Amino acid sequence: MLRKLFASATLLAGFSTAYSQDSTTTTVEEKKPNLNITGSIDVFYRYNLSNPPKEAETFNNYTSFTNSQNSFTFNMASIKLEHSVGKVGGVIDLGYGKRADEFSYNDTKSSLIVKQAYLYYTPWKNVKFTAGSWATHIGYELVDAYLNRNYSMSYMFSYGPFFNTGLKGEFSVGKSTFMLGISDPSDLKYADFSKKFIIGQYSTSLAKDAVKLYLNYQGGNANGTAKMNQIDAVVTGALSPKFSIGYNGTVQMVKAKDDNGKYGDTKSWWGSALYFNLDPKPWFGLTLRGEYFDDKQAVSGGAFGTSFFETTLSANFKVDGLTIIPEVRYDNSGKEMFTKHDGTTTKSTATLLVAAIYHF
Repeated sequence: MLRKLFASATLLAGFSTAYSQDSTTTTVEEKKPNLNITGSIDVFYRYNLSNPPKEAETFNNYTSFTNSQNSFTFNMASIKLEHSVGKVGGVIDLGYGKRADEFSYNDTKSSLIVKQAYLYYTPWKNVKFTAGSWATHIGYELVDAYLNRNYSMSYMFSYGPFFNTGLKGEFSVGKSTFMLGISDPSDLKYADFSKKFIIGQYSTSLAKDAVKLYLNYQGGNANGTAKMNQIDAVVTGALSPKFSIGYNGTVQMVKAKDDNGKYGDTKSWWGSALYFNLDPKPWFGLTLRGEYFDDKQAVSGGAFGTSFFETTLSANFKVDGLTIIPEVRYDNSGKEMFTKHDGTTTKSTATLLVAAIYHF
């Protein structure tokens, strides 16, 4: 199927002209190619107020992309190229730095990572097919820092999928869009002889487009070691031009295979988060995130055996393509997960962070 899709895209791209005739003349209409180049750079400084010792490898950080202490950190430089001709196109999205490494954690560590690489074919205006590797449809937050209003990431983002590799189709009817696809297990760019995942999404807009709803799914057998299903919902609502709310809720259910080759009982982790966005000025905004993450059954990638509550307040100061984000974050756990400077443990910790992001 993929080989046929690649062949079709190549054939279509090869036809650069279209012909139309009348009774006296022949005209040639050229299909003009379109190239769009965007990119971003993000850096940050983080200080955890518990000031954990060097031996505390997590530095009181259990989420993605900000695992440092008292350090100025270059996180990622990203460049994205999208080229299209007529009904076909392709995207190459490259990232360099720690953030890119963590996003593609299953790949060989080289700092230079292909975040996304896919081609697409749009035979009709309401139908689109995509093949390759792309950022997941699940969740509220995104890998590129300039697309998030909080700089530090949620637990749900950190332990959910990052990207999918496979084939998907998107079909639009009015204000609703349906997506259905098949992919390798999450976060793999290639997986020989692997079991496959089914992925899906339903999205729509309501109340004159002021409310947007996304219902997301992924499920399958992770290479014969576990059966997994994840259901995810995202809702955004603009109450006014200066105030909006976002919600993300997700649950991941896992049946692991034991040493005897039998699948055990279903265990799960789940989370829920609210995002309150206030923009009193075009150059200034505030976002408050409150998140509850429950992994008491120790089935997430962190296998914590406890729950977390975190609240993060981030300010966004904008100057043209530059955004400065000062941020304060408080994490609390059901058991002593955080380390103080003297090596003792505690259930809670606070963090100060400032980030700078440039997008073009």
